[in-house]
Amino acid sequence: MNRILVIRGGAIGDFVLTLPSIKLLRERFPEAQLEILGSKHIAALAEKRFYADAVRSIESASLARFFAKNSELPALLEYFGSFDLILSYLYDADTIFETNVKKSGRGTFIAGPSKLDNSEHAALQLARPLAALGLSLTNPAAYLFPTEDDRYAIRTLLANSAKMIALHPGSGSETKNWPIENWIKLGDVLLANDHCLMIIAGEADTARTQQLKMAWEEKRVRFVENVPLPHLAAFLEGNFFIGHDSGVSHIAAAAGARCLLLFGRTDPAIWAPANAKVKVLRAPGGKMERLEVETVAAALWAARELR
Repeated sequence: MNRILVIRGGAIGDFVLTLPSIKLLRERFPEAQLEILGSKHIAALAEKRFYADAVRSIESASLARFFAKNSELPALLEYFGSFDLILSYLYDADTIFETNVKKSGRGTFIAGPSKLDNSEHAALQLARPLAALGLSLTNPAAYLFPTEDDRYAIRTLLANSAKMIALHPGSGSETKNWPIENWIKLGDVLLANDHCLMIIAGEADTARTQQLKMAWEEKRVRFVENVPLPHLAAFLEGNFFIGHDSGVSHIAAAAGARCLLLFGRTDPAIWAPANAKVKVLRAPGGKMERLEVETVAAALWAARELR
């Protein structure tokens, strides 16, 4: 294997859950040139950070032609033909994409599962197709490897990190979110115990972030907004983190943060990070509004021994 391509679209959490599979390939073929075709801002977590030598954007008009039968295939076919192995997690129910890629005439094509079930942890399911190469995943935990440049980029955020707690009160779905008023109450408890809060926020968290800014004006709260994901991983590395079932939570766990994660209807046995430093607190009946602030605070004290 001289050249390997992993095709992985989807959200942040999907990508991080795939890292154990990519790690298997990286360790089995350490000298191979491994590239990732995906969302560049997400795949940057892996680019020149152990996993991938290069990253290419999946958002290409040329790629769309590969999902049409009898399409005139562009020069991208030559690109696919340069790889000895292609592992694709794209949804391709009719195998049209696979058929077109195979027209490149060489290499092995392995189709990863585009949909997962409740049989076992998501990372284990994503690694199943690699059995064709004699590879088997035993540890579903994902790991990120921030560089010194990543750490340098966020150095000013890490002042007084011993008393810092990172919170991410959002997610990709409102149904996964703990009520914002509960986050405010929990934050007030932490502030009363002399902790500095670092609120992580992305574009999808604008409304919640604004509410927190109004509630905590002039208090020991800083907002870490729209930080590049590799820098965010460096920021969370080794710190304490509280969040939901979200991509940011997967980054935190993979970066080695001590995590307290609040889950509702989603089954943590399938979707929660499998890292040793992760504690999951599940809402009664899967309903986030039934998860009491006092319960979360007690779990937090126990996990971090804050008091």
